Amino acid sequence: MSLVGKSAPKFSATAVINGGEFEENYSLDQFISKKFVVFFFYPMDFTFVCPTELLAFQAKLEEFKKLDTEVVACSVDSHFSHWAWLNTPKDKGGIEGVTYPIVADFSKTIAMNYGVLAGEYDYNEEGQSMFTGEPVAYRGLFLIDKKGVVRHETINDLPLGRNVDEAIRTLKALQFVEEKGEVCPANWEEGKDGMVADHAGVASYLATH
Repeated sequence: MSLVGKSAPKFSATAVINGGEFEENYSLDQFISKKFVVFFFYPMDFTFVCPTELLAFQAKLEEFKKLDTEVVACSVDSHFSHWAWLNTPKDKGGIEGVTYPIVADFSKTIAMNYGVLAGEYDYNEEGQSMFTGEPVAYRGLFLIDKKGVVRHETINDLPLGRNVDEAIRTLKALQFVEEKGEVCPANWEEGKDGMVADHAGVASYLATH
């Protein structure tokens, strides 16, 4: 089920912050009433597509900050694995230089609560616990507003990397809506007109575009 329009699931977990510091009991609650949050999941450390995404978010981090937004990543790896990956050079498959928080979801409960775990726990005929599917997170991304409510989500299959510029465009659209009280039509980009949410406003917009 979609989380859009609902409060973002709460969690408290260990995260690696500032490129190498452990922070216990890390939570997104600290940003409520203060910041927007882009919270994204990736499958696993030390893989192939994942470093391209994490480094792409780092490359745009200042732009997110200018939009009053915190970027936070999460995978099912341990915080020790995150730390090792963060301290591995880029030319050796690492993500050295990434400074935003990376949450350790070693129990996989955060991924389950956000609906992005690529498998599920079950029981076999003998009543033994088992896992079907992949025990990693899909590439989920959640845009959370300052009230702690999910306003946008995308979930990609494991091999499909995301477009960071599209995350920024959607964030700008949300902030435009909140500031202007208008809605954003198809292919809206910063600098374009919005629409008044009534039939007359729609007709006026369509007549001029």
